[in-house]
Amino acid sequence: MFVKDVVVQNQVGLHARPATFFIQKANEFKSSIWVEKEERRVNAKSLLGVLSLGIVGGTTIRIIADGADEESAAESLFKLVQSGFAE
Repeated sequence: MFVKDVVVQNQVGLHARPATFFIQKANEFKSSIWVEKEERRVNAKSLLGVLSLGIVGGTTIRIIADGADEESAAESLFKLVQSGFAE
């Protein structure tokens, strides 16, 4: 299991468009991936799950990956969130 914490950089957070990019990136990996905000954990490959967290800019989220490519999955999603989704 590989865990990375990251602060959401873009102002609007993970609304529909950035959440879609996030999920597309998560689906490139074989590992199981979750996103955690406070005490809630959702499947990072589920659009409704990610949107249900209501993640806004400045929020710290935890990316948890477990599987064959867990480290590259977590690092890749970490970099995507840290980049602000090029917004």
